[in-house]
Amino acid sequence: MSEPLVHVASQAISLPDPNVDTDIIFPARFLLKIDRDGMADCLFHDRRFDADGVERKDFPFNKADRQAAKFLVAGPGFGCGSSREQAVWALTDWGIRVVIAPDFGDIFSGNAAKNGLLLIRLDKERVAELAIKAERGAIFSADIPGRSFTVDNEEICRLDMNDEAAEAFMEGWEEIDIILNREREHVAAFEAVHRTRQPWLFAES
Repeated sequence: MSEPLVHVASQAISLPDPNVDTDIIFPARFLLKIDRDGMADCLFHDRRFDADGVERKDFPFNKADRQAAKFLVAGPGFGCGSSREQAVWALTDWGIRVVIAPDFGDIFSGNAAKNGLLLIRLDKERVAELAIKAERGAIFSADIPGRSFTVDNEEICRLDMNDEAAEAFMEGWEEIDIILNREREHVAAFEAVHRTRQPWLFAES
């Protein structure tokens, strides 16, 4: 399960570069890392640190006043490239719960929905305006029950999601959690039939 997302408010990080792909978000050399804890250490690694491993102070994720940010305002094509789910894991492990951009990589979008990362699509002009507000320290807020996204208490848009998607965010359900919780009766019925047809698989040794 991921951390439930019901209502979140914080300052935002602005990263307006276009086509930030998953290899930039999570460099390929870290793919052997299988423990989801500590994924944040790999996030934007080659942009956050120089060749000697020293933090680049000018990189948005390294700014001292943005360490508690839950929102990222990104450029077009964010999350394009390969299908690595670790890109989403690294973002959420760092603390990002909402990404606003004109558009996203298709596979990245699917991975985000399955891992508690909310994506909000707005036109380029609106995103550019929000990037300026983010730089100025505006407070971004997303309310899942109310389907509302606001910046400094001004409603920017309604969140386009159905009740099932909202429930998954609010419960912190990832893909397997959704199946186990929504298909519980079907799973139990299948298991009962399976035990009847092949009881030797369940015999105690």
